[in-house]
Amino acid sequence: MKNTVSKSNMVFNKSFGQHILINQQILQMIVDKAAIRPTDIVLEIGPGTGNLTELLLQRAKQVICVEIDPRMIIELTKRFKYSQYSDKFKLIQGDFLTAELPFFDLCVANVPYQISSPLVFKLLAQRPLWRCAVLMFQQEFAFRLVAKPGNELYCRLSANVQMLSRVDHLMKVGKNNFKPPPKVESSVVRIEPKNPIPNINYIEWDGLLRICFNRKNKQLSAIFKNKSVLKTLEHNFNVIEQEGIKVNDPSIHVKQLISTIMEEEDVKGKGKKDKKEKKDKQNQQKDEESESDDDEDNNQQPEKQQTTQNPFRQKINEILKSNDMFQKRPVKMDNDDFLQLLCGMNAQGIHFK
Repeated sequence: MKNTVSKSNMVFNKSFGQHILINQQILQMIVDKAAIRPTDIVLEIGPGTGNLTELLLQRAKQVICVEIDPRMIIELTKRFKYSQYSDKFKLIQGDFLTAELPFFDLCVANVPYQISSPLVFKLLAQRPLWRCAVLMFQQEFAFRLVAKPGNELYCRLSANVQMLSRVDHLMKVGKNNFKPPPKVESSVVRIEPKNPIPNINYIEWDGLLRICFNRKNKQLSAIFKNKSVLKTLEHNFNVIEQEGIKVNDPSIHVKQLISTIMEEEDVKGKGKKDKKEKKDKQNQQKDEESESDDDEDNNQQPEKQQTTQNPFRQKINEILKSNDMFQKRPVKMDNDDFLQLLCGMNAQGIHFK
């Protein structure tokens, strides 16, 4: 296969996350893992100079490439427009996050790492559903996608993605397999969307996860005694009780969850993300330092304090106890646990937005 990168003097644009995979063996392994059928339409995001694209064209019925960089558009056009694959090659110029996507069966890509999270959720929101995605990510992000309860990387992202899909780690890829080499190691994962997806209100689901994973190492009893959490939930409770809002309308689509998550992503700059990660690590450290104090407070509350407790807080505690959740920690809870907690709260008129 012709490798255009090795002979090119092109300066790659790091703002677009351009790290071109040049290892032929790894490229072939990625294509093999995708199990492409001759009738498949394959979507590739950020094809760069087309090293992976050429292998995809050899197997698929059609390959649709979404590329934002005008220089890469020129390279791809030169390479494939007048080649033997011209009738199978389709190019969309623009930002993947805002582009209207046509139907596809598979997605195979070495994705721009800075848009990893919104990219995954945009794919999961795509309808009709696709069969499988084989994607290269920064290794830590990939590990967060597949993390299970009890793992230090288990987070809101893990729970949300695993609620909507099955995710498997396929292989690690060293940074020296790219040009220019990234600063971090990479991994390839396979994502298979669930069909049908669980029939729940995903806005409430994510609202619950947001509260729980903000202090994922604390016990739920400590998380739900937080004043701001109680204030928000009590406000929701009173509004719904007075106005009779139907928050569990099954017509609420998963796309609303995707939109919420994508709006949170700062994809144009890294500064806010770095500050957030630093803050999260500081919060986690504080959680670990204060866990024993919280647990002692929860297990040995004075009788007087319990009797004078805020009625709404008492209601929350009763729900936690009746569902055997009082001493559970989000970092060790699976999606079935979160669903049980959500159903228990909803049954008593407590909702998350």
